[in-house]
Amino acid sequence: MLNIYNTESRKKEPISLATGQDKIRMYTCGPTIYHFAHIGNFRTYVVEDLFRRAILYFGMPIVQVMNLTDVDDKTIKGALNAGVSLGEYTEKYKKAFFEDLEALNTQPVEIIAPATSYIDAMIAMIEKLLKKGVAYKGKDGDIFFSIKKFPSYGRLSHLKLDELKEGASERVTDEYEKEAASDFVLWKAYKPDRDGDTFWESPFGKGRPGWHIECSAMANALLGDSIDIHMGGVDNIFPHHENEIAQCEACNHSTFVRHWIHVEHLLVDGKKMSKSLGNFYTLRDLFAKGYASREVRYQLMTTHYRTQLNFTLDGLDSARHTLRRIDDFIYRLKKVKQEGGASISPYIADVRKAFKQALADDLNISVAISVLFDMIREINSRLDQKALGLLASEEVIVFLKEVDQVLGVLFTQEEESIPPEIMEAFEKRQKARAAKDWGAADHARDFIQSKGYVIEDSLDGSRVKKQS
Repeated sequence: MLNIYNTESRKKEPISLATGQDKIRMYTCGPTIYHFAHIGNFRTYVVEDLFRRAILYFGMPIVQVMNLTDVDDKTIKGALNAGVSLGEYTEKYKKAFFEDLEALNTQPVEIIAPATSYIDAMIAMIEKLLKKGVAYKGKDGDIFFSIKKFPSYGRLSHLKLDELKEGASERVTDEYEKEAASDFVLWKAYKPDRDGDTFWESPFGKGRPGWHIECSAMANALLGDSIDIHMGGVDNIFPHHENEIAQCEACNHSTFVRHWIHVEHLLVDGKKMSKSLGNFYTLRDLFAKGYASREVRYQLMTTHYRTQLNFTLDGLDSARHTLRRIDDFIYRLKKVKQEGGASISPYIADVRKAFKQALADDLNISVAISVLFDMIREINSRLDQKALGLLASEEVIVFLKEVDQVLGVLFTQEEESIPPEIMEAFEKRQKARAAKDWGAADHARDFIQSKGYVIEDSLDGSRVKKQS
C-alpha cells in the first residue's frame, strides 16, 4: 500500500480509493502561463508525474486534472504590455509548456483545465458563497471572502488565525505574503486601465475571477465536492491552498481534500533561483547547454520530494553518467545470446519487493533507485561470469521496463541514431582491425572521435556511442 505524508495531518497515510469510487481523483496545480516555465516549476510537475505513475503502479486507476492559470494579474499585465489579446499572449507559453512536459516524459493527464473555460463555474460558486453569508461586496464592487466566517481557516498551513499578521482589509491582488491574513478577493470588478479588454459579465457586475476561486471551482466541477489528492509546491500551501479549502468547504459543507501533498523548493547552486544571480534556467536554457531532457528529469526527481533539491550543472553531469551506465547495462543484456544459465525469477521477485517497499514509504525514490543499482551490480557480475542466459537477460529487461513505468528515464528514447558517416567510419575501422591494418583502423577511430563519438570495445563486441 502506498503511504504518503499528508501536509494537513502531518503524518503518513495510506492512499486508497474512496468509498464508492473506482478511481483516484487528483488535482494538480499547473502553471500560470505568462512566461516559459523554469526548472523550479518543473521539479513540481516531474514529482507530480512520479506520484501519478506510482499510483498506477500500485494498481489504482486515476483521473488527474491539471489547471492552467490563463487569467490573472500576471497574464493580463503581460498581454497589455505586448499589445495583444489575453488568448494570443498565453497561447505561446501554453504551447511551450506542453512541449516541455513531453520532453520530460511526463504522462498526459486526463483533463487539462484552462481557467478561462470555467468562468461560469466560478461565478456560480461565488453566488453560493454570497448567499451563505461568507462572501461580501466591497466598496469598489469587488467580491471578498470573509475568513472570520470560516473558523478552521489556517488548518492546512498550521497557522492560527489570531496569531497571523493582518494585511489590508480589502486586498485585490491574487497573492499575499506568508503570515499575513486578509479577506481575499473572489471577483475583481472591471477596471479598464488594469484589465484592458479582459472581463466577463456576472450577476455582481463586469469583471474577472480572483486566482484562488479558479482552482476551487474547477476542482469541484471536474472531480466533485470531495477529492482524494491535491498536489502543488510548498509555496502554494498558504495562502492559495488554504483559501481553496475555505471556499470549497464553506460552499459544500464537505471535506474538500483527503490528502494534501506538497513538493519542496528547488535551489540552484545552493541559492534561490534568480535572473540577477545568473542561475535562472528554463528547460530550453539547459537544452542549449547540451543536456538531454531525461538527464534533467533524473536530477529533478531523485531527491525526496519533501527535501530541498540543490540543482547544479555538476548534478546534471552526474545524471548523464548514471544514465549512460544504465544504457550500457541494457546494451549488455541485449547482447546475451547463450542459452541456459540459472533462473533469475526468485531474485527479480526480491528486487521488485524491495523497490515497491521503497516507493510505498512516502515515495522514497533514493532508496528505490539504490535497489535498482544493487540489482545492476549483481547482474553485471553474473554477465562477467557468463552465468546469465538469454531467457534470464530478457527477464531482467522486462523488469527494467516495469520499473520505468514509474521512473520514466530508462527507455524514454530510442537507441541513439548514429550519423551515416560515423557508421561508415566504424565499419572501415572494424574491417581494418580484422585485416590487422592498424594504421587504417587508427585513422578511422581518430575521425570518429573528432566528431564527438567514441568506440567502446568489450568482450561483448564493439559499438559507437556519443562521447560523454
